[in-house]
Amino acid sequence: MLLAEQAALDEKIAREKKQAAAQALTQIQAWIAEFGFTAQQVFPWQPAKKQVSAKYLDPNSGATWTGRGKPPAWIAGKDRGQFLIDKPVEPPSQRGPFLAEMAAAAARREGR
Repeated sequence: MLLAEQAALDEKIAREKKQAAAQALTQIQAWIAEFGFTAQQVFPWQPAKKQVSAKYLDPNSGATWTGRGKPPAWIAGKDRGQFLIDKPVEPPSQRGPFLAEMAAAAARREGR
């Protein structure tokens, strides 16, 4: 019995909300027509700003800069390479024996 009353009340609430929404929409449309509002004025839309990750880091202060716009004082006029966050990977140095030398050493070991 209580569930039936709740269902009836929920239905009545839904009808009342629908009616109130229709009245509000009618009033809003009348105001838009009366005052000549544009869609941009009623619903201001701005494109989402692009999030750009930081490219440079000041090790002293921890400040960062994206590389766009006016450079901050801590990097202005300096070599920006030393402030890069993702420093370029340098190729491995040739400290070990060359491939031909490695093959020759292997052949000598096999011949023993």
